[in-house]
Amino acid sequence: MKQKYGMTILLICLGLLHLAVFAAGFLSPYDVAEQDRELPFAPPTRIHFVDARGALHLRPSVCLLVEDSAQFGAYHEDTQKCFPIRFFVDGPQYKLGAVLACTRHLFGVDPPARLFLMGTDGYGRDLFSRFLHGGQISLAAGLLATLLSLGIGVLLGTASGFFGGWLDAAVMRFGELFIALPWLYLLFALRAFLPLNINPSQAFLLLIAVIGSVGWARPARLIRGVVLSGKERHYVLAARSFGGSPLYLVRRHILPQTYSIILTQAVLLIPQYILAEVTLSFLGLGVGEPEPSWGNMLASVQQYHVLVSYWWMLLPGIALVPVFLGYVLLANTLQARAT
Repeated sequence: MKQKYGMTILLICLGLLHLAVFAAGFLSPYDVAEQDRELPFAPPTRIHFVDARGALHLRPSVCLLVEDSAQFGAYHEDTQKCFPIRFFVDGPQYKLGAVLACTRHLFGVDPPARLFLMGTDGYGRDLFSRFLHGGQISLAAGLLATLLSLGIGVLLGTASGFFGGWLDAAVMRFGELFIALPWLYLLFALRAFLPLNINPSQAFLLLIAVIGSVGWARPARLIRGVVLSGKERHYVLAARSFGGSPLYLVRRHILPQTYSIILTQAVLLIPQYILAEVTLSFLGLGVGEPEPSWGNMLASVQQYHVLVSYWWMLLPGIALVPVFLGYVLLANTLQARAT
């Protein structure tokens, strides 16, 4: 019972995370490309419920952030100029689900105040807005690359296990080659042959193709084992003797036995592929500026002065921890239930 509730909580948390990323335009107060050159590397904005006179307010507010003229990157709050946080406000236009054009945002503040929940980068762009929109690229890359890997793995693993012979030998030897090669270095090698100066959409599609094409071997081997066992079951042999076609046997009797393997492999592969996208983008080989992704948002911490002076630039990386942990715990739960 505890295991069932635990998996339910994990599914709810992961679902809320993906929902927040899906509704990034509604939840983020600013456009991802909007720059405020007067507030580079601004720290996360403090939210106040008590004003300068000590009075308590139910509506939260923020104070005007002013840069210290004597020191670059140092700021102080003007407590005499505070602005309430407003909810369901109009703001920059975005597309919900890449289809519906909207201008309504969950929260915001009136100018000249600014609300930076995760601070800003070197161009004065809101990291919170960029983190949510970057999640659309990173999570989508992980999900789509997983679909591609599992699609190839299911196709080749099923064909290999069902038909056997030379096809089985060829697929397994080819799969062993992919398993033996270090996947990260293989990604670097494949990406090195692709052009560097491409637009973000092309880079995103190439990234999915590259990541998804290197991880099919392990799911294929697992599915092959299930198919080898499943095709010898009595009801499958009986269906074959009654004239069942290979396509019918696979679709009706064999593939349903692989669903638990496919689900577990999907939960294991998604965080691996998210990490692959983050790594490639971090190194400048994935989706580039101005489009945000979790990887290129962390690229600035390669500079030593950013790493030691502006701790909030690490927040996108820290926020990845619960994402990976949720998927890993979910995979462990699924494996425990399967056994």
